[in-house]
Amino acid sequence: MGLATFKTGWQRQVQYFGHEQGIPKSPDVQLNYLKRQLFNQSWLEAPDDYGDFPTNGDRFAAMDLAKRQDVEGFTRKGMICQAIAAGWHHKSPEQLSELADKVGRQRIQVLHGTVDGMISAPHGETLAKELGEDKGVTKIVVEGCGHVLHCEKTGMYHKILEDMVEKVEGLE
Repeated sequence: MGLATFKTGWQRQVQYFGHEQGIPKSPDVQLNYLKRQLFNQSWLEAPDDYGDFPTNGDRFAAMDLAKRQDVEGFTRKGMICQAIAAGWHHKSPEQLSELADKVGRQRIQVLHGTVDGMISAPHGETLAKELGEDKGVTKIVVEGCGHVLHCEKTGMYHKILEDMVEKVEGLE
């Protein structure tokens, strides 16, 4: 996950936050890009799960625009820091193994959707492997799901979370 991961992550951030000929991308362009990266297209086009908007994609857009208006909780500095972190963070296999040793592999779960446009499926596979999937780390891959499983498959996500909490409560 070395230089290639850094390059891919940074390119993704530039595409989202980047500027075209010195002009910041419009909120519509940013939102459309973000929706494609985060969600399965069929979920975006489906009727809103809660019935308040025409589609799930419209609900996400409204939530994101509302978040952007929260000047205390959603700052330019925070957005830039998140972009930098997403583009530059890296943990070696040795660091991940050490982390798993300290936390306990039975307490770690890697949950990934196969159509995640933010963090590709091979990254999830590598993370599970390097944390120690063969030594007790739980890996769950959800076919056809994007980056935001708790939105796309809410019931499934709640069940996975409940099962993990129950499992961890049973440990020493």
